[in-house]
Amino acid sequence: MQALLALSRAIDKLNAFVGKYSIWLIFAATVISALNAIVRKVFNYSSNGFLEVQWYLFAWSFLIAAGWTLLHREHVRIDVLNSRLSKKAQLWIEILGLVFFLTPMCLMVLWLSIPIVAERYVSGEMSPNPGGLIRWPVWVALPAGVALLLLQGWSELIKCIAFLRGQGPDPTVKLQEKSAEQELVEALRQHQGASQTH
Repeated sequence: MQALLALSRAIDKLNAFVGKYSIWLIFAATVISALNAIVRKVFNYSSNGFLEVQWYLFAWSFLIAAGWTLLHREHVRIDVLNSRLSKKAQLWIEILGLVFFLTPMCLMVLWLSIPIVAERYVSGEMSPNPGGLIRWPVWVALPAGVALLLLQGWSELIKCIAFLRGQGPDPTVKLQEKSAEQELVEALRQHQGASQTH
């Protein structure tokens, strides 16, 4: 079980890292959107490539962050009945959902999407829009995001089994990490405290 828990921790770290930095994709899409608007107004010029790269970045941001969302238990859950059940019953429902719903869905998406991505890559398919971009980079986001979600699902499964065996913490409790705003306030306070002592 300890080897599986080590694997679970590694998957959690991977998705935590990906989730933490996927926000930059949204930032990049926002900057490109603003620059596109400025160039269009000032120089009366625009390109479909500018619009498509925004779609690509947005697709990448939410697909690769799916595992991070599961790690932090932020997916939509309807816990009207589940929350009234015992902890053991809740964990068994979680296990059944991960084994019989999440895993088969992710495997099916991977099975169907990987050949499409390979085909798009080999063909070099381009957007039909004038000035559009090559398509395979955005297609890669689908299997990449679903693979991260599948790995996180398996990590959650390991944690559920470990808890039921008395070998791990309760995986149904949401992770309480500091938000970016809280980290910034803490850093500013530390900086202010350091500058006052000097």
